[in-house]
Amino acid sequence: MTMQIPFAVLSLLFAVDATQVSDAVVNEHGFRVHRVTSEFQSGETLLRVLLPEKVKPDERLNVLYLLPVEANTEHRYGDGLLEAKKLDLANKHRLICVAPTFSHLPWYADHPTDKTIRQEMYFLKVVLPTVERLYPALAERDGRLLAGFSKSGYGAWSLLLRHSDIFAKAAAWDAPLMKTAPDQFGMGPIYGTPENFSSYRIDNLLRERATALRPKTGEQPTARLIHLGFGSFRDHHQRAEALLNELQIPHAYADGPRLEHTWHSGWLEEAVKRLLGGS
Repeated sequence: MTMQIPFAVLSLLFAVDATQVSDAVVNEHGFRVHRVTSEFQSGETLLRVLLPEKVKPDERLNVLYLLPVEANTEHRYGDGLLEAKKLDLANKHRLICVAPTFSHLPWYADHPTDKTIRQEMYFLKVVLPTVERLYPALAERDGRLLAGFSKSGYGAWSLLLRHSDIFAKAAAWDAPLMKTAPDQFGMGPIYGTPENFSSYRIDNLLRERATALRPKTGEQPTARLIHLGFGSFRDHHQRAEALLNELQIPHAYADGPRLEHTWHSGWLEEAVKRLLGGS
């Protein structure tokens, strides 16, 4: 891989917490891998980065955050960054592709009492600033894109809805978007309480943020929320679609095709095209 940009010396201490980020090591897939320790996570986590083959010194690139569905380095449902490499997304679309890991099952929420399960805080205060300090990222809202499926699709939408000033767009594929209680899929230990979960509930957030997501007078509508196809959660997407239409929130939707519930079943490329404004 040919690099034309100087990278800062790593191993940084951020003021927000006791975070330490190691120098990047290039692995067998060509990913730059950082080891991270943070008070927001239990034990060491990883931050993997896939860059285009050539980057101009003054170029600033959109960042595609491929949100994992499993804890640590588990890949029972595939590997989003490997799929991005297979599809050549970094080169084809001039993207920095980023895949963090989390010490607990990722629902992208902060536990109300356990300080080592602060997944939202870790993503906002560690992952984003690390990427934007060390890589040629477009460090503004319009440069930050989120993609995930299953629980990470849920997380992509909750992150955008809770932080619409930070993220541009979020794509969710085959996700349980209309969950109304933290009673399945390992949700309970992450959210902690039903009261805490309520502040991350997608239906609640859509109602609360509907006005902010609608275009202002004279503006063109922008689909910042994208949901495409299904494997296991078609009913959730259909109910989410009905609510989006009821609330008149601009969005993009495709009801199918049905695909296998993994990173590698064929949905990611279409999601990225939608995130970048394509049809």
